[in-house]
Amino acid sequence: MPRRKRIITWIGHGLQAYAVCCLWARSLVWPLMWPNPILVLLIALTLYYVGAILMNRMLTSELVRKTQLEADQIAARQIQQTLTPAHVDALPGYQVETFYRPLREVGGDYFDVIELGGGRTLFAVADVSGKGMPAALLAANIQALVRSIAGVGADAVAMAGQMNRHLSRYTPGERFATAVFVVLDRDTGELTWVNAGHNAPILVDSGPPRALEATGLPLGLFPEAAYTANTAVLSPGGTLLLFTDGLTDSISGENAEDRMLDALADVSGKTMDLLKSLVDPEFNEDDVTILLVKRHADTAFLSTVR
Repeated sequence: MPRRKRIITWIGHGLQAYAVCCLWARSLVWPLMWPNPILVLLIALTLYYVGAILMNRMLTSELVRKTQLEADQIAARQIQQTLTPAHVDALPGYQVETFYRPLREVGGDYFDVIELGGGRTLFAVADVSGKGMPAALLAANIQALVRSIAGVGADAVAMAGQMNRHLSRYTPGERFATAVFVVLDRDTGELTWVNAGHNAPILVDSGPPRALEATGLPLGLFPEAAYTANTAVLSPGGTLLLFTDGLTDSISGENAEDRMLDALADVSGKTMDLLKSLVDPEFNEDDVTILLVKRHADTAFLSTVR
């Protein structure tokens, strides 16, 4: 409730309390007793009624304001849901699964799967600093930037650089975003990634798990920040996990990464369910985003999307 409304509400509550005291003491200024109790009664009732009107009007106004705010938040969530892919187009030879759970009505996480042509697919995940509506607005801005830059055929390095310059110029200084962009060559399984200060995606195949470490600073901090790209290979039967820190922060215990690796080692086809089960509501204080990419051991097998 705004400060002005709180003060008016306190005044109304005070008038009611004063009126009750007057009726109890039969005086407007205790211990001075008024000779006419009828006058005291009328004045006290009037004060009580005025206090009730003040309180009711302020509380009603606040109820209307909160109702409008909740309606706006619901509308914002519906709009945000249209900005993230509800279904991912099937990728031949691959299985892609996604999971997104905002902490509030709207969240500051963003993920996308974009067809680039030439047998290439872009996987993008970003996490905006902060929570709620400000973070959601910046996440929507990032979604528009990724889509527009990817649409003109820019590579991951150029995408990160352009986005960083845009966010550095047009967002408040305390706002920034971590992000990771992974371009998959579906024929060869080659991954080209740029990691802008984001949680390192995990690549699991026949060898030891590999973390796709940061190759640059978070977006929006320094306009001249430089980004580089690294490569890896998603072998047949391998798995790539992209996520935001809401996942790791929601895992109870001290070995969150080990529990994630145990889930990624699953061969029953329930890896996503196992990852989601790691999210402990008691520790969940942030948006959670998971993007899981599996390459079939039989590359001729068509991918399924959940």
